[in-house]
Amino acid sequence: MAYLLRFLLITMVSGILLTAGVALGWFPIPFGHIQLAIPTFLFTIFIQAFVMFYFIGVARLVENVWNALHSEANLSELFDSPPSDLEPYKKKVARFVHETQLSKRQTIPWTMLMLILGTIAFLLGGAHDTGLVSKVVHSGVAYGFFAAMMIGFFRQWHYLGKSHILLGDLKGLFGISRDAM
Repeated sequence: MAYLLRFLLITMVSGILLTAGVALGWFPIPFGHIQLAIPTFLFTIFIQAFVMFYFIGVARLVENVWNALHSEANLSELFDSPPSDLEPYKKKVARFVHETQLSKRQTIPWTMLMLILGTIAFLLGGAHDTGLVSKVVHSGVAYGFFAAMMIGFFRQWHYLGKSHILLGDLKGLFGISRDAM
């Protein structure tokens, strides 16, 4: 899943760069930047929602495992035959909980900032097209969106890799195949 999300992030950044390049006159293509901005921003919303829910889902899975270990009621979901000493498992899963919470804290605010600035830039683009705001206002917010997108892209890229490894370690801890859901 992390590889799919990374591919989608690269596609998103490529679309935004193409849209900005057309707006700045760098790429002479038959479409204007307004025609490119509509599907590109819709795609950006989709990808950012997908990435955000991935991090939320990974954190929720790890919390569920942590809760199962501490309640000791549903240990059959984790083990074929539960061991008598659960402390090594609890210790490792506690570290996983911390890492997934960190991943969420480091990526979701940038996702939200991207979505907010992108929406404002998109709306200000329409306002500029109708003559309600100057080009400088629309461009300034678009540059802010681009800066937030690049910071968010690198954070998401990094933490997608860490979460992918963490999921593999979690599955390995309980003897589950890395290919299993």
